[in-house]
Amino acid sequence: MLKPFSLFVGLRYSLARKHNLLLSFVSLISMLGVSLGVLILIVAMAVINGSITTLRDEALKSVPHATVSGSDLNQNWTDVRSLALNSASVLAAAPFIEGEATITHQGETGFIRVRGIDPKLELPVNESARSVFQELITQLNETENGIILGAQLAGQLGVYSNTDVSILGLRSLLDRQLDDSLGFDVLGFADFGLYGNNNIALVKLETAQKLFENDPGVSLQLRLRVDDVDNAGQIASEALADAPQLEVAPWNAVQASLFNALNMEKFLTTFMLLMIVVIGAVNIISTLVMVVSDKSADIAILRTMGASRQTIMQIFILQGLVAGTIGTGIGAVLGVGLANNITNISLGLERFVNSTFEGANIYLLSHLETEVNFMEVYI
Repeated sequence: MLKPFSLFVGLRYSLARKHNLLLSFVSLISMLGVSLGVLILIVAMAVINGSITTLRDEALKSVPHATVSGSDLNQNWTDVRSLALNSASVLAAAPFIEGEATITHQGETGFIRVRGIDPKLELPVNESARSVFQELITQLNETENGIILGAQLAGQLGVYSNTDVSILGLRSLLDRQLDDSLGFDVLGFADFGLYGNNNIALVKLETAQKLFENDPGVSLQLRLRVDDVDNAGQIASEALADAPQLEVAPWNAVQASLFNALNMEKFLTTFMLLMIVVIGAVNIISTLVMVVSDKSADIAILRTMGASRQTIMQIFILQGLVAGTIGTGIGAVLGVGLANNITNISLGLERFVNSTFEGANIYLLSHLETEVNFMEVYI
């Protein structure tokens, strides 16, 4: 099969052994610059994507997929729940109330969020499917004043299972109604994620209603679990379209400030690292200028043979495309490979130096998590 003249000559120049050592060195550096830029860009985007996914999963351990609120829910929450469950995209729904309170144990006091739940309806709507959590919910259903604490909160207060704690609603504290405090028996500890381990406590719905009966700012709400977390708001709104008086708040609206900041960081990081790739491309262009100067005699011969200016230009453009494509391909392959193994690499380095690079008590994430988006790699 015959190849076009410019394609044949361009590939010949690209793949032939170069006798100009300086030109060969500059070409290699330009190609490596593109490869390095693409590699760093892919790894950085994978780390940010992994961090966003991990933080989202941690947030959903304590934040509902969608929260439904309204003044009439205290009386008709069962009807609203049935209406929501009529949608095939709503997997589960359960009532809850949540308010701020103080917890006291042996003189240690802390501020927490007390969430009252219906133990019979809680498990299907909760992200945690661990058997330990299921056993705790079963115990909560069987006790009158049981309480489940976040693991970090229990550590801060020095609380153990089967110990007593005292809970006082924040409104009662502000009104100095200290007699409204209730005693609870700690049933155990649960994982409520990064945003709930240090301040969430679960009690029965009826007990929480009694605890916050003097707080007008605390009212019954519904939490929904849907099959598509990213479209939770739209799914909940469509499921409750026949009840326009209700307000729907998806999880990404509750945590909007955090995830907006992460997405902005992703955009800025991508933009800055993309400049490295641009610099590599500029280096390839400068290399082509040197190639044109080096091949001036060849160009003169080609022009004498009848080659047009456009044909000559296509020859050297093709040579630049070959260098850029090879550099991009090498960077993409190495970048994807490094991104998929960066967690294992970081853990291996920690074991090798016998030290921890990241600590959960300092950073939100204790280890790097990556997620390669192949559409982003392709783009």
